[in-house]
Amino acid sequence: MPELARPLTRLNATAMVAGTIIGASIFVQPSEIARYLATPTSIMTAWVLCGVLTLFGALVCAELASAFPETGGMYVFLREAFSPLAGFLWGWAMFWSVHSGIIAAIAMVFARYCAALLRLPDAAVPIIAVAVIMLLSALNYVGVKAGSRTQTAFTVAKLAGIALIVIVGFTVPVSTTVRVAAIATDAPTLRDFLLAMVAGLFAYGGWHMVTYTAGETTMPARTIPFALLAGVAIVSASYVGLNLAYLHVLPVEAVRSSTRIAADAADAVLGRGGAAVMSALVMISSFGALTGIVLTGPRLYYSMARDRLAPRWIDYVHPRFRTPSRAIILQGAWSAGLAATGAYREMFTRVVYTEWLFFALMAAGLFVLRRRPGYAPSYRTWGYPVVPIVFMVSAVAIVVNQFVSTPWQAASGLGLVAAGVPIYYLRNAYR
Repeated sequence: MPELARPLTRLNATAMVAGTIIGASIFVQPSEIARYLATPTSIMTAWVLCGVLTLFGALVCAELASAFPETGGMYVFLREAFSPLAGFLWGWAMFWSVHSGIIAAIAMVFARYCAALLRLPDAAVPIIAVAVIMLLSALNYVGVKAGSRTQTAFTVAKLAGIALIVIVGFTVPVSTTVRVAAIATDAPTLRDFLLAMVAGLFAYGGWHMVTYTAGETTMPARTIPFALLAGVAIVSASYVGLNLAYLHVLPVEAVRSSTRIAADAADAVLGRGGAAVMSALVMISSFGALTGIVLTGPRLYYSMARDRLAPRWIDYVHPRFRTPSRAIILQGAWSAGLAATGAYREMFTRVVYTEWLFFALMAAGLFVLRRRPGYAPSYRTWGYPVVPIVFMVSAVAIVVNQFVSTPWQAASGLGLVAAGVPIYYLRNAYR
């Protein structure tokens, strides 16, 4: 049986981390943070802390990836630290809602901006979303090298665009009627600051996905940890720079009320043509992020199938392209269906927070594994045990906050994940 190819280099892996994280959220999410925080200082503090917390998660993930450089990433970590059930539930949530929902959501963002830029009717939006999912699935079907090269190219393009926005934002004169500084001295409450952090962390999502491709990466035990740390550092610098630029050209009130903060900032600097420029950048950014997310997911389902925790036909490797071709088709079909029907909205909003429950388990798994004989990672988490404890406590706080804020929605989302438990035991009974 053919094995997966290993064409991914350190550059490809680093671009995958940065490109997958930087999607469309950074062009809208700053307004969500500003709704909870009143001053530029508190807003920037939240963004910096979100970057630090993401880095802490990447440090934990880096050690686990160096210890288990296998295709499947977090599925493998949870399986090895706790049990196959823990890994199965992660894969269950990823396929039915979290990962497929993210693909559908980003495809819809791309489609909306594309339709607006080309002045197409609203009916074209789901058609464009499905088409881009199918296109990227086909690209990854014919080879991981083609998908990773496309993703790397789009990552470089979006980083260049972000750098240009930051430079222009600080060098081009802005009308004084636009730049009216908001004077606010109220310190945010702890609850408001935590809610702002949750909004910021959403924009940092996807940092762990590069671990799913370890089986197709050159020297994964070294490459994946480097990519995680370098990629998160690049993203943090980009996010801090962008938000400083936003706050430089717009008052806090405008940032808070905006539904398209990046476009409003571009309009303030470039005039009415700025929105078109930003629409193009959002499309590039969304397409690049989607390329990485479409690439990584099938590797998880392929790994589950090899462990007989998913239908065995999914572990098929294409003899010519050496990709998990059937897993790619399955993910593409389900994600396209979610995008076409709009069903991803309900499932995604109810279940996405559970990702942080699994992140907490991943960090706890590090403590479990370090007590086991034979555990020999080539990289060890800096700041252990403080770093994984801080990350784990923060992840739990996010889950608890979700239950306090929206108890019914949170409970139903957790119920969807828990529905995988009987499926797991039934599969074990009849396999």
